[in-house]
Amino acid sequence: MLYPIYVHKEAGSAYGATFPDFPGCFAAADELKDLPAAAQEAMEAHFGADNDPIPQPSSPESLAKNKDYRGGFWLLVDLDVTKARSRAVRVNISLPEYLVGRIDDEAHRRGQTRSAFLARAAEREMAS
Repeated sequence: MLYPIYVHKEAGSAYGATFPDFPGCFAAADELKDLPAAAQEAMEAHFGADNDPIPQPSSPESLAKNKDYRGGFWLLVDLDVTKARSRAVRVNISLPEYLVGRIDDEAHRRGQTRSAFLARAAEREMAS
């Protein structure tokens, strides 16, 4: 969903973002191109531990006249709200025994569970 974030930057600082739809949620990035990813991460952290409903996005027009948002600019970011509360789903897969052993060793070395390791590896593979 496209959510408006209010972006501000002072000399010598990172880009800061305020989420009008998520009071108390903030993001920052050194470069503007990195702000959408930082916004996604901030949203996930903001909603990850509670059960409050995630609000629908406000229209930028409804926020434009608010005096709290002066001196910066608006950016619409595509936030995947499903990642904020992604429920684990059990799956049954078959893998070669040697591969399961290698996965378990690597996951242990990284301080992860097998499931966390496989999920991260799948996300990385699909991103490339």
